[in-house]
Amino acid sequence: MRCVIARYPFDLTRTGVLDSMKGVRPELVTSASVTIGRRRYPVKQVGRVITRQDPRDFTAGEVTRAMTRLGFTCHERPEAAPVGVGGPAGAPVGVGGPTVLRTASGGTGPVAV
Repeated sequence: MRCVIARYPFDLTRTGVLDSMKGVRPELVTSASVTIGRRRYPVKQVGRVITRQDPRDFTAGEVTRAMTRLGFTCHERPEAAPVGVGGPAGAPVGVGGPTVLRTASGGTGPVAV
């Protein structure tokens, strides 16, 4: 399928994208992403791999549109972390780190919780 990304035409196929992304380790997903195989990749990483261009040269929308047309599942934002994940050793969020509280005299200081 002919797709235009960063003003350049590319003839992309579903199998070609799968082959290109084989063995590529997904980066941390912080915005739009695409599921390829069993992995979820940032669309900018996919665009960089399949076009061999700098990610600043194309938009996430261009890559998302191309991947959708090829039949891949695209996501607008990353999945939310499960409740209770994010603290040290699986502790609930906010537990285990210093907390800044206002003291009676009006100042602030770190207080271990």
